[in-house]
Amino acid sequence: MSTAVEDRDSRRLAWCVAHVLRHASDHIALALLHRLDRPTRKYLCRDEWLPASAVTLLLRHGGEADRHYIARNPHVVGRPLPGLPGPARYARRRTPAGLLPLLRAELGRDPADGPLTTGELTGLLRRHGIRRPRAALDVLRLPYALDPGQLAAEHARRPLPPGSTEALLLVADLPEKTVRALLTAPAADADGPAWHRPAVRAVRMSRLTHEELVACVAPARRTLLLGHLPACPGLRWTLPEQAGMRAAVTRALAPLADDPRLWSELLRHAPGFPGPLPELVAAVTAGTAGTTGSDAPRDDLVRAVRRLAPTAAEPATGGVERELALASLAVPMETVEEDVRWVRDCLDRGLLTGADVIRHKLPACWALDEVHWLGAVDHPDRYDRPGAVLAARAEADRLFALALGEDPDAWWRVARTLPDFAGTLPHLLLRVTDGDSVSTRP
Repeated sequence: MSTAVEDRDSRRLAWCVAHVLRHASDHIALALLHRLDRPTRKYLCRDEWLPASAVTLLLRHGGEADRHYIARNPHVVGRPLPGLPGPARYARRRTPAGLLPLLRAELGRDPADGPLTTGELTGLLRRHGIRRPRAALDVLRLPYALDPGQLAAEHARRPLPPGSTEALLLVADLPEKTVRALLTAPAADADGPAWHRPAVRAVRMSRLTHEELVACVAPARRTLLLGHLPACPGLRWTLPEQAGMRAAVTRALAPLADDPRLWSELLRHAPGFPGPLPELVAAVTAGTAGTTGSDAPRDDLVRAVRRLAPTAAEPATGGVERELALASLAVPMETVEEDVRWVRDCLDRGLLTGADVIRHKLPACWALDEVHWLGAVDHPDRYDRPGAVLAARAEADRLFALALGEDPDAWWRVARTLPDFAGTLPHLLLRVTDGDSVSTRP
């Protein structure tokens, strides 16, 4: 086999693995990453569609070559994404002239006399990081000696404001245990307008994956709200991050299945439950949640739970036009542009949904890649049909989980088969799980 053919195959496999990783839990993703050869791993680290959790796992468990290629990927440079401020940019900022006199008055001494202790630093961060990290970042430019254990204890005693927590995630070299501790708060604390920023920043800075975020954020209602974070100005999930967060929350809620009683119990106990979401789900399924749900759920929490709960399939409407639209997904038009225009028109008219595209479009690798049915965009976070993308990702999550479960070998067979498979995604999953893979790869 020529080098050119091997290079093409490595590129195609990396592209398909990047799409499969969107729908895999962390341990499955790690198993897939460990099976990639060096050329495929190189192209994966440079792939435009590499999900945020996969970036975190590669940076944490990969080698120097992985970090080298990820650092040069224009779509994940520095984590945060391009166009968003990062540690290097914050380090170049000048401390405002009026801040030092204010800090001297608050400390009772000159910060230049010696490094700030953990107690002094947390005291300043509580006063200067209420909503945004700018002032807290100025404080963190001063010399300080930070004890991570004491910082976590201070936060447990009296939580730091969101802006200060975000600043620490941006520039402080904190161990993972401390990062997890900073994302907890008492259940009685009100959810201010910036409460979500540290959680978003922890994922975007590759401190935690979405799955780890679900396991550590407390109280549980915040995790449910993160699964359906409304789009509005300020730091929010990008579209792929929103899909990844919702997938992680859905996996945590899987023990509830489609039992309406358990879902109503979840909603009743969520407002006052102090622990993380997995503990709440375990308590609800075991019937030991107690009386923590005395508060009535807020409207945003009700909406978030309704978005995450399984729903009955709506009756199909559209008649013959819908049948033609579904059939057209299996017959690509002469050009990609025509295909995209047709699918977008069908989505706008309500004849198709994102879930329909995942189930019926072929080949399967095109169904998983929104560019092939929504068209190319200037940035993968800015699709003008976010509802269709989220529906497609959710349906793919459901199909992968239903067919492959937690079997790394099955996930690997799907990833290997996907580049050359000409059928739909459900057909691919059926063939692989039946032990009849159609892959031509050795």
